[in-house]
Amino acid sequence: MILTLTINPAIDRTVSVDRLVFEDRAYILDRTEAAGGRGINASLVVHRLGGKTLALLAAGGAAGERIERMLAGVGFPFEVVRVRSESRTNFTISDKQGLTIKLNEVGQPIAVAELAELRARVEARLSKSTWLMICGSIPPGVSTEFYCEIIQLAKKRGVKTLVDTEGDALLHSLEARPTVITPNQHEGERLLGRALVTRSQILEAVGRIQKMGPESVILSLGSRGAVGSSREGVFEATPPHIDALCPIGAGDAMAAAFTWSMWKKKSFSESLRWGVAAGTAKARLPGMTFPTIEQVKAVYKQVEVRAV
Repeated sequence: MILTLTINPAIDRTVSVDRLVFEDRAYILDRTEAAGGRGINASLVVHRLGGKTLALLAAGGAAGERIERMLAGVGFPFEVVRVRSESRTNFTISDKQGLTIKLNEVGQPIAVAELAELRARVEARLSKSTWLMICGSIPPGVSTEFYCEIIQLAKKRGVKTLVDTEGDALLHSLEARPTVITPNQHEGERLLGRALVTRSQILEAVGRIQKMGPESVILSLGSRGAVGSSREGVFEATPPHIDALCPIGAGDAMAAAFTWSMWKKKSFSESLRWGVAAGTAKARLPGMTFPTIEQVKAVYKQVEVRAV
């Protein structure tokens, strides 16, 4: 199966408005709540694509209890390590033109004993996993080395790893040489300490990041698709033009569909195509709504992949 780990999940509150304009009022058209966090979102997408997945997460307080209740109806299995700290609540505001504002809480510290329980739970589930997706931010006070430890656990058992995080957690995870990382353009810029504007800069950046440790790199470029580098070569995947309603979560969908395709033993370039298709299909949907396999397939037919 594909095991996902989310140590900093959240309740995702999404508000849809008629328009977002500076210093002017907007009218709320709709609002929703869902259990969120990159790993939870990834498991949802894998499940909708027909893959086998288990979502492992830490959750605490009243918000954590609500996350558990929300997950009870989504259709895929999950396990919760209960912690004392209150889980986060994140806010997304998007309008009918696709303009989106994302406001995330940083989360609360997790005790050493609780982290040890998370680590033990991951280790116990690796025997039934072929891929481990390590997703999302690390709460304050948690060592940025934690993801390194988890990657090393997986590697000892022959489980491939995808890391989808940012900042110091991403930087330090490279030391453990994960199978693949999936930064977006802004995360890639912070990782390298430079702007990535032109095509040549982006292609150079993918190569530089790959030399930092991961076997493969996928640099997500939003509406422009993604560039991926692996032992098979370097590839550009370009999606069709769409009218985006909410791009938040598109990176989660891309990482999940890529992993699902690799889990099905497809090539890197084919998996990149599936990933870009799922990310694009997500961006076409309102709020934190994730696509069905039919919606992903419809976009997949229009994604172009070429070797660089």
